[in-house]
Amino acid sequence: MKNNFLYLLPIVLFLNSCATLDTIIVRGTSGVLSKGEKIIFSETDYEKAKIAIPENISLLETFLESDPQNEQILLLLSQAYTGYALGFVEDENVERAKSLYKKGRDYGLRILMKNKNFADSWNSDEKEFYSAVKMFSREDVPALFWSANAWGNLINISIDDPNELVDLYKVNAMMEAVLEKDENYFFGSAHLYFGTIKATTPKILGGDEDGAKIHFEKSLKIGNRKFLLPFYFYAKSYAVQTQNKELFENLLNEVINAPIDLLPEQSLINIITKKKSENLLKKINELF
Repeated sequence: MKNNFLYLLPIVLFLNSCATLDTIIVRGTSGVLSKGEKIIFSETDYEKAKIAIPENISLLETFLESDPQNEQILLLLSQAYTGYALGFVEDENVERAKSLYKKGRDYGLRILMKNKNFADSWNSDEKEFYSAVKMFSREDVPALFWSANAWGNLINISIDDPNELVDLYKVNAMMEAVLEKDENYFFGSAHLYFGTIKATTPKILGGDEDGAKIHFEKSLKIGNRKFLLPFYFYAKSYAVQTQNKELFENLLNEVINAPIDLLPEQSLINIITKKKSENLLKKINELF
């Protein structure tokens, strides 16, 4: 990954004049930020990305101080914190990953909380919350997905913590809205979420092994089996839960043997998935 935004540093240093000018300058960088997002996802150097992403997060947060309501920056921060936690932190430091996922969730929620119905339903009962979430439009899918994605990952690594599980219905409601508005968003990753959740949560909380398999297969189909992350979670959750060792090995080996340029626009996620799959496969004797 290139230090995508570092050449904007002179602009950041200039942002000491007035709040209005700060906001104008930051909003004027929107095209560069969009380009930077594409560069991040297409990076092929794992170690370079590991160093550069935190630097870019810090720069984005500097921009945000000058324009706190900027939804593009809020969304990029939600994506960055979530991706960094999953790709570089979760396997080494679970507690730190939890903190990063919370930041990713909260940046996304700052966008969604601008919707009065959603904000008013936050402390209401489950039925009212679902009703409020259904009122979002297709344009809200990115904020819904990345907020819920960060939150879902947080719950997934806190599965024994009742304080986290109590909010599972909120994440489910948000991801259901993504499925309803645009199930293809980010390679069908809402299906990936439900596959993982249904495979790992107790039946009393909605666990459903058969349903999990359907969602995983749907996610793989939408991504044309080129977006590799579903393979990893399919193996880690469903295959382990059902003790299907053959499926576990087949899924992970398909990831490991996949060419690096299988999906150029998502090279970084695929490379991360390959590394995580290699590490998971080494644990096969512990898991089966």
